[in-house]
Amino acid sequence: MASQPLTRLTTVDSLAAVVRERILNGDLAPGERLIERDLVETYDVGRGTVRAALRLLENEGIVAVETHRGAYVRQLDREALRGLFELRTALELESAHRALELNDGKLPESVHQAVERLTAACERKRPQWRRISEAHSGVHESIVAAGQSKRIDAAYRQLSQELTLFLIALKPVWTLEEMSSQHERLVRELESEGPAALRRHLEEGEAAVVERAAGLIQQPRRRSLER
Repeated sequence: MASQPLTRLTTVDSLAAVVRERILNGDLAPGERLIERDLVETYDVGRGTVRAALRLLENEGIVAVETHRGAYVRQLDREALRGLFELRTALELESAHRALELNDGKLPESVHQAVERLTAACERKRPQWRRISEAHSGVHESIVAAGQSKRIDAAYRQLSQELTLFLIALKPVWTLEEMSSQHERLVRELESEGPAALRRHLEEGEAAVVERAAGLIQQPRRRSLER
């Protein structure tokens, strides 16, 4: 079998990876400005490298670059959050309904295991928000997968970019204890009450993030970038 050399990371890729990690870990909040000069000085790279890395992150949808305003961590406004939750709720509720029907009113073990992974991520001595957000996504993705609809699953995957931004905004809203307990309760209540429990869970999360977003959606804030 012929060898397949690994792709070598360029300086642009490396810088984009560092900034991406900081965004997904919640170190850079929605609306935080990404100052070219700060990035140049902090990471000892040229302005061309910085601009290319920011364009790469802009293409991924987690950074916004605007004329006269520069680059900043993208944030969902009220309208975008509302649209995201309308579609997300429709897909997850139908999936939960199907999953409960297919499993005699219970959720499959895969959903319970996803909640256990989220709890474990929240209880780590040095929790990382990226791992927590991935585990959080895993819970909701497991509910969608349990519905066994390829079309719904595919439509839900298309929301991944916006859901990532939502999870970044969720960090200051829920404590780690609330994050794990909310989802442990969600699974119990889904099995006892049905999809109405999921609707309530999603509405509570939406309301909390929308309320916080109302105070954040202003001019992007400047913040120094430290290693």
